[in-house]
Amino acid sequence: MPPQDTSATGAPREGRGRDVPPARQALSDSVYENIKAMVMDHEITPGARVSIEALSRALSVSPTPIREALARLEADGLVVKRPLSGYRTTELLTRQGLEELFEMRQLLEPRAAALAAVNASEDQLDAIERIAEEMHTHPGTAAGRYAAYRGFAALDQRLHDAIAQASGRPLLADAVQRLHSHLHIFRLSSQLGADDPTLAEHQRVVHAILRRNADRAAEAMAEHLARSLGRQLSRDEES
Repeated sequence: MPPQDTSATGAPREGRGRDVPPARQALSDSVYENIKAMVMDHEITPGARVSIEALSRALSVSPTPIREALARLEADGLVVKRPLSGYRTTELLTRQGLEELFEMRQLLEPRAAALAAVNASEDQLDAIERIAEEMHTHPGTAAGRYAAYRGFAALDQRLHDAIAQASGRPLLADAVQRLHSHLHIFRLSSQLGADDPTLAEHQRVVHAILRRNADRAAEAMAEHLARSLGRQLSRDEES
C-alpha cells in the first residue's frame, strides 16, 4: 500500500519509526490510540474543542505526543485544525454525508475490485485472503466502546485497502484509502449484531477476486456497499 497513516490497521505510516527511539514511538502510538478512543467513543464530543493542555494532564504526558497524535488524527479525518482556535473534533456524518460517502465508494471500489481480479499478484492475492480469514477471528457481535470493535474495524479497512492496492492503479488506491470510511462509519454506530452479514459479503468479493472474475468482483463489491449503506441508514432510523 502507499505510505499513509494506518496505525489502526497495523500498517506503516510514512516517516513513522524512522530514526525514532522505540520507547518514544511506543508512547506516541499509545497516546494516539487513547485520544482516538476518546473521539470514537464520543468522550470528546463531535464538534468540540480539543484541549492539548487537558489531554496532557489526563494522560500524564507532555504536550509534544499530544500534538503528534492530533496531527495523525487530522490525517484520519477525526479532528480538524483551525486557525486561531486549535483542534476540534469533526462533526458526525449527516444522512446526506453518509450517502455521499457511499456514493464515492460505489464509484471507486467496484472498479478497484474488478481490476484487482485482473492485476493482483499472487502475493497480493495471498494477503487479501489472509485478511479475510483473520476477520473471522473477530466476532461480528462486537459492540459498544471502541476498544471492543477496533480490531474488526481495522481489518475491515485493511481488506478494502488491500483490494484497492491490488488494482494496480496507485491513484485509485490512494483515493480509496483517503476516504477513511471505516472510521466515519464506526464512529456513527459500532453495533454489528450477531447476524451481521459483512463477513459473508466480504467473502464473496474475495472469492471473485481469487478466481480472477472481474465482473463478479465488481458486482459483489457494489452489492456489499449498497447493503452496508442500507444497514447504517436503518440503524440511524432506529436510534
